[in-house]
Amino acid sequence: MIGIDDDVPGAGIIRVSDVVTVVFSIVAVVSAVFLNHLNALVVVVSLVLFVAGCVTFLWAYAIAVNRSRTDAIGIGGLYFLQGTAPLPVQIRLLGALTVQTVVAVVTAAVHPFTSQAFAVLAPMFGLGLAGLWGARYGKFGLRTETSEPVDQNAD
Repeated sequence: MIGIDDDVPGAGIIRVSDVVTVVFSIVAVVSAVFLNHLNALVVVVSLVLFVAGCVTFLWAYAIAVNRSRTDAIGIGGLYFLQGTAPLPVQIRLLGALTVQTVVAVVTAAVHPFTSQAFAVLAPMFGLGLAGLWGARYGKFGLRTETSEPVDQNAD
């Protein structure tokens, strides 16, 4: 695993992403194996991660809206860290999102039309954390004005 030092900005966000990915993966896989006994667990964990992910996603968006007054922020750079994060950070956060997505889809596909399907909601948390890192620590270019304001009343 690519190491992240404590001096890397947002190291706490990265650690939370790693821990949540491991916990979710364990819960989803164990629940898929023992579906009859642990179906409520995957539902609860997936819904909590989904709600937390939605809140985190919107929190990141709010920070980005505030930063957009001076920085040129794009969605790819914000939520997918394209060109805005160091490669180790990008690999860790997007790698965690990828693992969450693959685990969710595979475990849901093993038992379709059951409570295991709730697992597909969980990766929203990984996306929200990547966006939060991008909004708080991403390196964006300065916003520039490209044209003069247009007078809508002119003939």
